[in-house]
Amino acid sequence: MDFQIYGVSNLFIFTVILLFSIAAATLQENQNATFVKPTTSAPQINSNSILVALLDSHYTELSELVEKALLLQTLEEAVSKHNITIFAPKNEALERDLDPEFKRFLLEPGNLRSLQNLLLFHMIPARIVSNQWPARVHATLYPGDENVNVVQKNGEKMVSSAMIIKQDDIIKPDGVIHGIERVLIPKSVQQDFNTRRSLRSISAVLPEGAPEVDPRTHRLKKPAPVPAGAPPVLPVYDALAPGPSLAPAPAPGPGGPHHHFDGESQVKDFIQTLLHYGGYNELADILVNLTSLATEMGKLVSEGYVLTVLAPNDEAMAKLTTDQLSEPGAPEQIMYYHIIPEYQTEESMYNAVRRFGKVKYDTLRLPHKVVAEEADGSVKFGAGEEGAYLFDPDIYTDGRISVQGVDGVLFPIEEIKVAPVAAPVAKVVAKPRRGKLMEVVCGTLGSFAFASCH
Repeated sequence: MDFQIYGVSNLFIFTVILLFSIAAATLQENQNATFVKPTTSAPQINSNSILVALLDSHYTELSELVEKALLLQTLEEAVSKHNITIFAPKNEALERDLDPEFKRFLLEPGNLRSLQNLLLFHMIPARIVSNQWPARVHATLYPGDENVNVVQKNGEKMVSSAMIIKQDDIIKPDGVIHGIERVLIPKSVQQDFNTRRSLRSISAVLPEGAPEVDPRTHRLKKPAPVPAGAPPVLPVYDALAPGPSLAPAPAPGPGGPHHHFDGESQVKDFIQTLLHYGGYNELADILVNLTSLATEMGKLVSEGYVLTVLAPNDEAMAKLTTDQLSEPGAPEQIMYYHIIPEYQTEESMYNAVRRFGKVKYDTLRLPHKVVAEEADGSVKFGAGEEGAYLFDPDIYTDGRISVQGVDGVLFPIEEIKVAPVAAPVAKVVAKPRRGKLMEVVCGTLGSFAFASCH
């Protein structure tokens, strides 16, 4: 009897210890999971957030610009740390009152940073409501040194030069939105716009002499003075050194040895624009990683040359076969055929094909030209099924480099025609025949009846 009770007691104690161990392990696992979760998760924005209210509000122009500027993640991080106050311009201020040229400047992919700075200049990392209006200078989410001045004059509340037309228009636990009558423009954004509009950074050339070329020897003569801003004396092909991978040789131009043109920055800018635009990552990868074309284009622009790039999109680049890319120098040759040594925009090319029907543009792949013609209200390059349409016009235009997106990869017409007849030509050449010189001699002196002619 005692033995049975003792056995039952041991079994009960063992069961209690086992259950306690399982519970402790489960609790430890939950604690570990709770500890790890905050480090891997992004800031969570609930449906009652000021950002959600802004996107669903009647400030449709502002919310659309916030999405285009890729600022949602930045604002989510800001809201997760503190309240924000948004001074939202009315739709008319962004749609009609804003200078159309300035608005076009903001919407260009290459000016994404300027658009972001403009929008962040309207947001303060603090909560400001109408009954607690502090008359002082406030720092904004804009990364520059410029601040906004929150004041109250004659009973009217203002922020810098804009009047508040709707106080406390939207109030949420993590922020407030006030409606304002006009757009606030920081000085840095205005300066960027003025620089692009006047083209000072790409067209300012000191008056200095450009060299002359002897048409007989095709060599440089003694430099002679030319008007400031004149195009390079040598054609663009003379600035390309021969070799498997063409590298720009020192070419005379308005920039001269002082490098008034910053070609490297402009090439880097247009590649960044391609990445922000989306759909042209393969081309950017070829320019930067697979070839030295980006460096070569930068040197050409620094010497005063202008370029137009017909940029195939990712879908077109994906159709290239291994045979087309396997030969040495194939990526370079393909890209050279897509670079025109002229500055052309979508409007200029379309006007040309409308007026002249077919237009042949020189390319950096000598002696091949690319043919353009009007098709379906757009510009089509190439011929037949191998052609490509102007798909994304004016992706990047800065006065010296123009990038036009096309929906196909172009190849010279001569290569397309020669490829299928390569085998028959080999058979004809293989037939025995006399030398060309012997045929000419026998045809001229046939009356003398040389034995070698028989």
